[in-house]
Amino acid sequence: MADSVLVIDHDADVLRAVGDYFDGIGYDVERAGAAEAGFEVFDRMRPDVVILDLHIADLNGLEVLERLRSQGGSVILLTDQGDIGTAVRAMQRGAEHVVTKPVDLNHLAAATARVCEKVRVVRQNALLRRREHGNEGLESLGVSPAARERSTVLLTGESGTGKGWVARAIHHLSPRGNGPFVEVHGGGLSATFLESELFGHENGAFTDANERRQGLFELADRGTILLDEIGDLAPDVQARLLKVLEANTVRRLGGTRDMAVDVRVVAATNRDLVAEVRAGRFREDLHSRLSVMPLHLPALRERPREDRLTLLARMLSDLARQMPGCPSAGSAEALDRLVSAPWPGNARELRNVVERAMILARGSPQIGVEHLPADLRKGGGGGGGERRHQPQALAEVERLHIEKTLRFHGGNRTRAARELGISRATLINKIKVYGLDI
Repeated sequence: MADSVLVIDHDADVLRAVGDYFDGIGYDVERAGAAEAGFEVFDRMRPDVVILDLHIADLNGLEVLERLRSQGGSVILLTDQGDIGTAVRAMQRGAEHVVTKPVDLNHLAAATARVCEKVRVVRQNALLRRREHGNEGLESLGVSPAARERSTVLLTGESGTGKGWVARAIHHLSPRGNGPFVEVHGGGLSATFLESELFGHENGAFTDANERRQGLFELADRGTILLDEIGDLAPDVQARLLKVLEANTVRRLGGTRDMAVDVRVVAATNRDLVAEVRAGRFREDLHSRLSVMPLHLPALRERPREDRLTLLARMLSDLARQMPGCPSAGSAEALDRLVSAPWPGNARELRNVVERAMILARGSPQIGVEHLPADLRKGGGGGGGERRHQPQALAEVERLHIEKTLRFHGGNRTRAARELGISRATLINKIKVYGLDI
């Protein structure tokens, strides 16, 4: 994907000459003849480099520099010869380079290339740091070779089953994990707007296209794009997406040039795409391209109790880090009701209920039944459904209660035994009997 440059200069000749030069050597270029217009373009475009005239007409150049730097911009400053003092102040305020006029375009291009490389390194390091945090808990997904391949992935399952989370996990576990992750929802958008979002557009491509815009496929270059609600795509968009998958190139709306992109596509839907193909609403060839690596996520009610317990524990741990002062554990009865409810809204609904319960239990040692929604307090299921009786042996109830008590006390046997009303030796014996590893 081409690097991007924003040129801000009140001199129309310089603006045209510099812009045309960088456009000719393969950069994506935007131009602005005033500072305020430049800020608007910067917010929309987020260019890799800004080339700024120090003596811009409507604002002080150093003030413009500081504002761009405060928003993460990398700025090369253009100034007149002999203005050494201002050049020094500009470097002190964060300018990457200062280039004197008349501009040597070859020198300016070399400086711009160096700044672009620096920007890439900084962004990759930031992504790596986010990746280290985001990888927590990914072992629950697995690290199979299939998760690390480049293959297109199709995620299916009911709403709320965690398709977005799985897509991010696949991205982080893959060699593309230090690249961008871009998400787009296909539902409820017009075909023209969605095509513009995905593939970008040139100035004048349609009625409201007043400037060039990069598409999300370009922004996801060397990374992953999640196409959520893929089953809702209009036929025209399906055809263009198929071409992208086959050729690994994109062409902006109104454009004439195909641009190579290196993007892994993860598609997600809560629809039965096979049925959609049979009904003629979804292209069979596109379905085949997307189904290289299909993965179905079962509804929460269909998962084993152990899986639901693991998911609940993970949610409590994650939310506790975000909500200081809220308990990260629950009473055995509260946890049992949370795990046993049918949850028609799946993991998303469960997380919302757990978060609300933690807020209500702030300052308490644990979440109790009194902190749960009314239907769960009465013994009913989540989401208005009827909670089914699930036979459970007394030993299983005891094992669950001991495990939760130990977790609450951070594995401390003495404090847990005191709360349970048994001796430490008896607790240790039960830990061995139930095979608890806490």
